[in-house]
Amino acid sequence: MSREVTTDTWRLADIPDQAGRTIVVTGPSVGGLGHATALELARRGARVVLAGRTRAKLDEARDAIEAEVPGADLEEMLVDVSDLSSVRRAAAAAGRLGPIHVLVNNAGVMATPYSRTADGLELQMATNHFGPFLLTGLLLPQLVASEGGRVVAVSSQFHRAARSAPLEDPRDTGRRYSRWPAYARSKLANLLFTHELDRRCRAAEVPVLATAAHPGFAGSHLAANGQYGRTSGGVASILDAAIKAVSQPVAHGAWPTLMAATADLPGGTYCGPGGLGEMSGAPQVVTSRSLAHDEDAQRRLWEISEQVTGVQYP
Repeated sequence: MSREVTTDTWRLADIPDQAGRTIVVTGPSVGGLGHATALELARRGARVVLAGRTRAKLDEARDAIEAEVPGADLEEMLVDVSDLSSVRRAAAAAGRLGPIHVLVNNAGVMATPYSRTADGLELQMATNHFGPFLLTGLLLPQLVASEGGRVVAVSSQFHRAARSAPLEDPRDTGRRYSRWPAYARSKLANLLFTHELDRRCRAAEVPVLATAAHPGFAGSHLAANGQYGRTSGGVASILDAAIKAVSQPVAHGAWPTLMAATADLPGGTYCGPGGLGEMSGAPQVVTSRSLAHDEDAQRRLWEISEQVTGVQYP
């Protein structure tokens, strides 16, 4: 069932001291929502684990954060969430981190051309859902060890455009592909996963809760990357500049994620901008479409995800 929208908004100043807490943020590249999220958490004293695809991007993100937060407590995790083998390697190496208090599954792609990963999965579902599902499952013991862990999924208003839940065989290469509907279904998957994870943790009395957030319309590089595989040069530069001209700053787009990661909220809470159409503004608790609350769809997607990734949540 849907949550009631609250009129109480949240501000950056509401983030409590994060000293002594370890927070993993996937997709922290400079200019993106993950970077803005990691920066604010570092400002509040958290040990932030920057989890990204390339060492060069991670080093760039680290340098940018350290320039604003001298002495920031930062770690790096090399992981490509679209590649299940990469996720397994990263999770195995993450044991050195000890207890993890928050995992922010932020990394994602948007409206990419048709592509299959090395695991035979459509790229958007692999990156936006199956990789994060596997990473969360493998890191769950460390989230439990924090005695109050939290998993945050970054979804999108595009989840409302999904006509159905993604419950078919994910390796069916005969399915007709349209990039935007595929993106919408992957973002619906984020919410289905959040609700099912939270329900399973409560049923098993596991001290981990799951929340979700969406950024509204934020001026990140996501759309240009998805359309052209780059953010500069020719039409990619034009698209990137056009989006930035009409959207809210990336830093503001990260506010709902920060709220979902740090505010005192019940599991299953969905955070988004409180402005007109949830496009911008200070974040608050928002609602998702009814399909995201379909328990049969949540359960079935979970079963499919276990089969695809090979992970069984402890």
